[in-house]
Amino acid sequence: MPDTPNAIDVLSAEQVYPNGTRALLPVNLAVREGEFITLLGPSGCGKSTLLKMVAGLLEPSDGRILLWRKPVAELEASGHKLSFVFQEATLMPWASVADNVRLPLDLAGVSKADAAPRVDEVLALVGLGKFAKSRPRELSGGMQMRVSIARGLVTQPNLLLMDEPFGALDEITRNRLDADLLELWQRKNLSVVFVTHSIAEAVYLSNRVVVMAAHPGRVVEEVAIDVPYPRGPGFRVSTEFARYAQHLQDCLLRASVDEEHAL
Repeated sequence: MPDTPNAIDVLSAEQVYPNGTRALLPVNLAVREGEFITLLGPSGCGKSTLLKMVAGLLEPSDGRILLWRKPVAELEASGHKLSFVFQEATLMPWASVADNVRLPLDLAGVSKADAAPRVDEVLALVGLGKFAKSRPRELSGGMQMRVSIARGLVTQPNLLLMDEPFGALDEITRNRLDADLLELWQRKNLSVVFVTHSIAEAVYLSNRVVVMAAHPGRVVEEVAIDVPYPRGPGFRVSTEFARYAQHLQDCLLRASVDEEHAL
């Protein structure tokens, strides 16, 4: 993607808490428009912190973050939008699937009549067109996460930020949603930053994996996954997949050894 602009520029952004804890050392990261980037690392390495700073939910202690060359607060004025999908589906249990998905549009003052076709479109995209009137309790965990993704897509974002959305799901459901997510990413021409603990998930999904280590949180390596899309189930059992997974595992092991020596 050499000719596309940057969707995200992280410029020496760091996070130091008021008690002096360095949650994240200065990070420099550029995400091209249309890229699928994964932040991979153990708990405490600053993955979610970095994602929240990109979303504007947390101010960097120092440094800057630009989205399409504008400060995060000016994103919509630049004609772009972002959506954030959290670890939990966080659905309103009393509301229907359609009402849950429509929530961001309600908050933006969009009328129900104008919102209805957009809700129908994203529910169809995530394969839940027949469940618009269902309640969250009637859905499986994987289906609830599809509702959460649909809610993220209903605002028609350019940038999708996802914080371990499939971490609590069984492996079969997780693999299926990973494949569905890649299809949505390509169909909607999204830029995606995805957080995970899973090496396999990172290899399968990403154009590029940003490997992070803890204590303090920091980026230790960036690994390009040079495998064309679409990536079918066979990729997960290929020699190439295993080679990338081994390399990422080695990166994480080296970082953990360095951490032990520092302690």
